[in-house]
Amino acid sequence: MTGTSNSTVVGVFDDYATAERVAQNLTNAGIPRQSIEVKSNFMTETAGRSQTPDTAQEGGISGFFHRLFGTGEDEATSHYSEAIRRGSAVVCVTAPPDRIDQAAQIMNEAGAIDIDRRVAAYRETGYEKHDPNAAAYSHEEAIREREQFRAKESDASIPVVQEDLQVGKRVVRRGGVRVYSRVVEQPVEQDISLREEHVRVERRPVDRPLEAGEASRLREQSIEVPEMAEEPVVQKRSRVREEVVVGKEQSQRTEHVKDKVRHTEVQVEQLDDDDYRRDYERHYSNSGVSYENLQPAYAYGYRTASDPRYKGRKWSDVEETLRTDYLKNQPNSSWDRAKGAVRYGWEKATGKR
Repeated sequence: MTGTSNSTVVGVFDDYATAERVAQNLTNAGIPRQSIEVKSNFMTETAGRSQTPDTAQEGGISGFFHRLFGTGEDEATSHYSEAIRRGSAVVCVTAPPDRIDQAAQIMNEAGAIDIDRRVAAYRETGYEKHDPNAAAYSHEEAIREREQFRAKESDASIPVVQEDLQVGKRVVRRGGVRVYSRVVEQPVEQDISLREEHVRVERRPVDRPLEAGEASRLREQSIEVPEMAEEPVVQKRSRVREEVVVGKEQSQRTEHVKDKVRHTEVQVEQLDDDDYRRDYERHYSNSGVSYENLQPAYAYGYRTASDPRYKGRKWSDVEETLRTDYLKNQPNSSWDRAKGAVRYGWEKATGKR
């Protein structure tokens, strides 16, 4: 919900004690206490054994959400009201937008409930919509239902996924040869010897008597003597001078394929809260720092010891890196105050404790 200058973030928790610890953590982070509201039907350490006068009746809680979200009864108001009716506690923070992300982070680190998942669990028991006239859960009913939810959530699974590299083959066109022919004309020359005939007419003077056998020549007659000549005759004959044979040959080569495959690694964090509390009592109980403020430091040390980046390394080798990373994610914390708890969690995970 966003106003002219402030925004509001809402977190739901299983019990009032956790909600109060979150409110204290928010205050320690610099958010004014008057900007933080905690609402619950119960005000005791677990789900509650007693109800507070101002919120014992559903009208008080309903009025609170109407002031927060408006006068209309929308789905969000209905779900948050149902969570409180069943024994949960709600923490509301109204602050400038630049502090809202910090507030949400603190709530998530403290185990804020995913309201949508919780409502889905409600629906498995027949819940459809919040009934303002329905009686609030008793302490025993709230505890019993909470244990059922935790049992279901403890069966959640995280898949471990790994990619395999599969290298196959496919045929692709890389090039080729195109062969074609064309007709090219070029001039040629050749000498040839030719013969020609020419008729030669020669007149020779003769003066003799006509002989007896030549009497028949006294008549009209003609003689034709043809003149013959040779001329070139050109013929073309095609001959195959060369053949271009096109074929294919195959060769084999080995190519080294390099790539990256991914897989998921599931990090299991052991939540030995009692052990952390004992260490707190030994070293910090008189320091003025609450266990709730140091619990994230214990968890951070345990978690980072299992991180592949730090696995097998000594505390002295990674202390400065962890200090920078921790203060980056916990900007309002003091390393001098958190260092011992982080180291305890680290050594707990590495078997030094």
